[in-house]
Amino acid sequence: MADDKKELIKKKVKKQVSVRDLTICETTAQMLERTRKDGVETAFDRALSMKACPIGADSACCKHCSMGPCRLNAKDPYGKVGVCGATIDTIQARNFARMVASGAAAHTDHGMAMLELFRDVVRGEIADYKIKDVKKLEEVAESIGIETMGRTPEDIATDLYEELEATYTQIEGEIPFMKRVPPKTLEGWRKMGVVPRGAMIEIMEMMHRTHMGVDQDYDNITKQATRTAIADGWGGSMVSTEISDILYGTPTPIAVDVNMGVLKEDHVNIIVHGHEPNMFESMVESCNDPELVKAAQDAGAKGINLVGMCCSGAEMMSRHGVPHAGNFMSTEAVLATGAIDAMCVDIQCIKQGLVTVAECYKTKFITTNRRAHIEGATHIEFLEHDPRSSTDEMVIQAIARFKTRSIPIEIPQISNPGIHGFSHEYINYMLGGTFRASYKPLNDNIVNGRIRGVAGVVGCTNPRVKQDWVHVELTKELIKNDVLVLMTGCAQIAVAKAGLFTPEAAHLAGPGLAEVCETVGMPPVLGIGSCVDNSRILIAASEMVKIGGLGDCLADLPVAGAAPEWMSEKAISIGQYFVASGVYTVFGVTFPIVEETKFHKLLFDGLESTYNMGKWDFTPDPYDMARKMIAHIDKKRKALGIDKARERVLMDMASRREMDAA
Repeated sequence: MADDKKELIKKKVKKQVSVRDLTICETTAQMLERTRKDGVETAFDRALSMKACPIGADSACCKHCSMGPCRLNAKDPYGKVGVCGATIDTIQARNFARMVASGAAAHTDHGMAMLELFRDVVRGEIADYKIKDVKKLEEVAESIGIETMGRTPEDIATDLYEELEATYTQIEGEIPFMKRVPPKTLEGWRKMGVVPRGAMIEIMEMMHRTHMGVDQDYDNITKQATRTAIADGWGGSMVSTEISDILYGTPTPIAVDVNMGVLKEDHVNIIVHGHEPNMFESMVESCNDPELVKAAQDAGAKGINLVGMCCSGAEMMSRHGVPHAGNFMSTEAVLATGAIDAMCVDIQCIKQGLVTVAECYKTKFITTNRRAHIEGATHIEFLEHDPRSSTDEMVIQAIARFKTRSIPIEIPQISNPGIHGFSHEYINYMLGGTFRASYKPLNDNIVNGRIRGVAGVVGCTNPRVKQDWVHVELTKELIKNDVLVLMTGCAQIAVAKAGLFTPEAAHLAGPGLAEVCETVGMPPVLGIGSCVDNSRILIAASEMVKIGGLGDCLADLPVAGAAPEWMSEKAISIGQYFVASGVYTVFGVTFPIVEETKFHKLLFDGLESTYNMGKWDFTPDPYDMARKMIAHIDKKRKALGIDKARERVLMDMASRREMDAA
């Protein structure tokens, strides 16, 4: 970076707030101090200097044609309409639906890439990947009606590929995984007309409907947004998770360290950041190749240290115990350690600003996916038919950078242990054992009140709020009130850094949840993978309905969901498919809607009251978020007739100090 620009940034940061007000992550704070001293700008700095557009934040603007952009007044939403006559409800519904379509497209494209790889493995066209989990292959096939008895894995896999391809390409009928949906929930979707035919046609129709002059009824737009979101959660994302497990192994609990202290100054440090596991799996092989390890040693290193970040990192952490350096908002800060010899990225949540920060700290920044080039980055195309040729080259470039390191190294000496890898299959086994594997113990403990309910806390980190704080405080409140928490993605890493993924953390839970955790030997918070792995929560919830005792559809369950620090369109798609599945879902930071409009009332009440789905809610405050989620769980318990007189445990300052000290 030019010296004059660095000096300008240094002047700007002097006026900015303390890094301690930006994050509760000690390692990220330490590195932000360094970037400020060095005059290197990060997303935290840009967020402070750039106000969010208030009209856009309320989704009160429309830019879908060149007669606009049209900006409506959120304080008087029905005071005027757009040039074409579009009302505030039509504008909001279009904007919301396009976020769903974009988020669903991201997960669906990811899932389709996984399925294409699976096809080529099954056909023998790719030799570097194999089917590792035959049992999972058989279970997935049987769940959608494919015969497995007496058949070879290759024959089953061929039929499974052909069946799952319909998830994307089918233009009529229902996507295959609708067979997994509890019958009453599926019946409700059919009556509403929101069962997806295929992901491609649903996303295409969603984009068409939101074009200027097409669908101009907010309720009808929302129905198609719902169908598109279901095609994501019960389609594209679920396919990705299931195929990844079949090819690379279904996660089981494993001890893993998280945070920047997993970096090693005397090793070649390679970070893989993104969302698809294919390149990461090959990178594991390259980093353990004896010839490449020797090349690293010849360059003066003790070895090669492979580390993950964000969602592909969460997958590899769960499957193989690969250490994890941090979540989305730490990806720039980790480069400031000077210890990263190569950061290799694929798709989704890759900040363009990483290129500049990498340049400042002399890190090799490598893009690998044909969908995602970044100006100024080195591009090494990942070739799935010859993966080692790609990942070996990335390792070679990292070794070359290690040999010529010229930046002082500063690695924060903090790492946090935890247990990760709780797939829904392992939860099933963990609760019942080899011969009695079942969700019945979970249901029984919810019925008897030891576990109040289950919460999914998922999503991103966002520089508009203090990094990790809302995730951690919300999770502490929930477990204190006997709510079992399931986590995915960046949220998982935030809470892992706070030490809540160890069995010992059970003493921070309420007495009922603590008793269950101590009996089973599990943490009160279960990490289940990346953001596409939210589909594991859907399958687990369906199993809870199937076992019985907690109602006969997903909307009956005493469960709730939250994305406390969301930032991406994927989160909106995830939220909508959880709401469609019957889950009360609350978001933090902000929500793209004008309150008290018809569209607002539909999302925040009408989907539940009219269609027996879940509903949306919003609050940026973690304690209010916990209160809302617990109140909803208690409402569902009462409707099931399993409510007992109990109070929400309010955490006083002494309790919080005790938890922080722990």
